[in-house]
Amino acid sequence: MKILVIGSGGREHALVWKIAQSKKVEKIYCAPGNAGIAQIAECISIKAEDLAGLLSFAQQEKIDLTVVGPEVPLTLGIVDLFNEHGLKIFGPSRLAAEIEGSKAFAKDLMYKYQIPTAAYGVFTESVSAKEFLDDIGLPCVVKADGLAAGKGVLICENRSEAEKAIEEILCDNKFGTAGNRCVIEEFLNGQEVSMLAFTDGETIVPMVSAQDHKRIFDNDQGLNTGGMGAYSPAPIYTANIHQQVIREVFEKTVSAMKAEGRVFKGVLYAGLMLTDKGPKVLEFNARFGDPETQVVLPRLCSDLVDIMEAVIEGNLNEELVKWRDEAAVCVVLASGGYPETAEKGKVIQGLEIAAQNALVFHAGTKMDKGNILTDGGRVVGISALGNDIKSAIDKAYQAVDKVYFENMHFRKDIGQKALTAQELEG
Repeated sequence: MKILVIGSGGREHALVWKIAQSKKVEKIYCAPGNAGIAQIAECISIKAEDLAGLLSFAQQEKIDLTVVGPEVPLTLGIVDLFNEHGLKIFGPSRLAAEIEGSKAFAKDLMYKYQIPTAAYGVFTESVSAKEFLDDIGLPCVVKADGLAAGKGVLICENRSEAEKAIEEILCDNKFGTAGNRCVIEEFLNGQEVSMLAFTDGETIVPMVSAQDHKRIFDNDQGLNTGGMGAYSPAPIYTANIHQQVIREVFEKTVSAMKAEGRVFKGVLYAGLMLTDKGPKVLEFNARFGDPETQVVLPRLCSDLVDIMEAVIEGNLNEELVKWRDEAAVCVVLASGGYPETAEKGKVIQGLEIAAQNALVFHAGTKMDKGNILTDGGRVVGISALGNDIKSAIDKAYQAVDKVYFENMHFRKDIGQKALTAQELEG
C-alpha cells in the first residue's frame, strides 16, 4: 500500500512511525512532514490546508490510504473531497469534525443529548458576555469558539481577567475568525484525562488513557500550550470511571452525531475533567491528540493500518485493537519564547544519542545543510516505555538530557501526578 499522512508535528511523526510497522505498507509520503519524518517517509512540500494540492498528489501517486493528522483539513472537508473522488481516507467528514471546529456546537450537542459537561453560555458580543459572568461565577473559563491551535482557552481567576479575555476574543480579534463567538463555562475542579477511541460510527473501541500537561511551566503554572508532555495510563482513571465514560460520553456522543446526520468515523478524543460529581467533558477533538499520540501509539500492539481500514469500511471490532501493559511518558522540548513566540533556526544536538534508548518524535524541525534545526514552538517529543510510570519517566528524562539546542526548555514534572495518584492508592 501507498500511504499519505497529512501534517508536520509530533503526532504525525508518531503516526508515520507506527504505520511504517505495518506489513501492508510499501511506501509512506507525508505532507509537509518534518526532519524526523523525512527519515522514514518521503516528505512532500504541500501544506495541510492545501486540499486541492493534496487531492492532486493522491490521485497522481495512486495513494491507497490517506491519514489526516491535524484538525484544520478535517474541518475544511478534506474527507468529503477525497471520498467524492473515490479515494480512501481516515478521518471524520466536515460535518462530523465540527464537534472540534466549533466549541459552541459541541456544547449545544452535549446539552441536547445530556452528555455531562460544564454549564455554559455562547456569545457574539461582549456586553451580554460580561453580564453572564454574574450567572456563571468565578473563576470561569473563556474560550474562542473556533480552532486556535490549543491556545484559545483562557482560565480566568477574577472578573477583570474574564472581561479582558472576552474583549481579546470578541473585540480585539486575538484569535481571528475563531473568536467570532466565545463560550464561557463554569470552572471545573479535578484532574484532566484524555480518552481517545476509534469508531466507525457504530462500534466504539477505546484506546488507553493518557494525561496531557497543558501549561508551559512545572506545577501547571503559566500559559496554556498545545501540550508539554503526556503519560499513559492515567492511574486516576479507574475501571469504574472508564465504564461511566464509555456509557455516558462515547456511546451517547457517537449516537448523537448519527442522530444529527453527522456520522462520526475516525478518532474521537474526549478531554475529560474528573470531578467529585463524576467525569465531565471539557472538549472534543476529531483526531488523534498531540502529545497524547506519542504515548498512546507506542503502547499499541496491533497494526494501525488494519484498524484504520476497518473504521473506514464500517467493520471495526475490539479484537483488532490490542495494547501493551507497559507505561509510556513523553516530554516535549520547546523553543525559547514558546508559547507566545518561537525562536527558529537553532541547531539541535544529541538526537541520535537520545534515540538509542527512547523514541524521538520530531515536531518543529527542519533539515538545513546536514543540520537539524528548530522550526516551531514545540520542537521534539521524547517518549519512553517502561514497566511502570516511574521507569518510563526515568528513561524519558535520561534521553532528554542528551539533547540540546539554544534556549531549549521543558517541564521537569511530566508524570508526577501519576506517581502521586499511585501513592494515594497505596
